[in-house]
Amino acid sequence: VQLQASGGGAVQAGGSRRLSCSASGRQLINYTVAWFRQAAGKEREFVSAVKYGVGTTYYSDFVKGRFTISRDNDKKTVYLQMNSLQLEDTAVYYCAAASCLHHHHYRVERYYSFWGQGTQVTVSS
Repeated sequence: VQLQASGGGAVQAGGSRRLSCSASGRQLINYTVAWFRQAAGKEREFVSAVKYGVGTTYYSDFVKGRFTISRDNDKKTVYLQMNSLQLEDTAVYYCAAASCLHHHHYRVERYYSFWGQGTQVTVSS
């Protein structure tokens, strides 16, 4: 599976941005697709994930109610709609995919075998 993340850019605090993760290669029906992010000087952290085949979604506490993950089966694309952006959301956002991932592991990046290149989101005041 090849992943291509896009949609990053500069946005003011309180604004919105939609990230896209386009997949090519295999079908994603047995995959979990996730977004992670890494702020400067910090470790990469889990943001959100979707079990592509069934649509089950997962969120980190710090994005619940603000971010929404979704998928478009026809386009093999996973979206991350980010609303009410805060300065602390500034980071490089990565999409990743894992096959047949146990739901206990969706937050753990080492279980994800496929990664996109990352897209920078910068939130300013």
